[in-house]
Amino acid sequence: MLNLILMAPSSNGGGGSLISTLVMFGAIFLIFYFMIIRPQQKRAKEREKLLSNLEKGDKVVTSGGVHGIIAGIEEKTVLLAISENVKVKVERSAITTVLSKGS
Repeated sequence: MLNLILMAPSSNGGGGSLISTLVMFGAIFLIFYFMIIRPQQKRAKEREKLLSNLEKGDKVVTSGGVHGIIAGIEEKTVLLAISENVKVKVERSAITTVLSKGS
């Protein structure tokens, strides 16, 4: 008789499954946050720092692959010297890499 009582289904109405589902969703959200959202925010901060620290004389590469030296800086644009007597104005956001800092 004791075996029958222990083997009988509980009458909780599925309350435990709701809690375990919420815990599972919370765990999935945390995994997404630490593996996708947080690293992307760190990259965005590093990029913003790179663009704000640009100086005249820096050797840079644009997103189009143009190599040049910064000849002038404005608020949203940068003047790149890509050859002797050849200067190109590009958006500041187009700069992807700083190869070396100017003195």
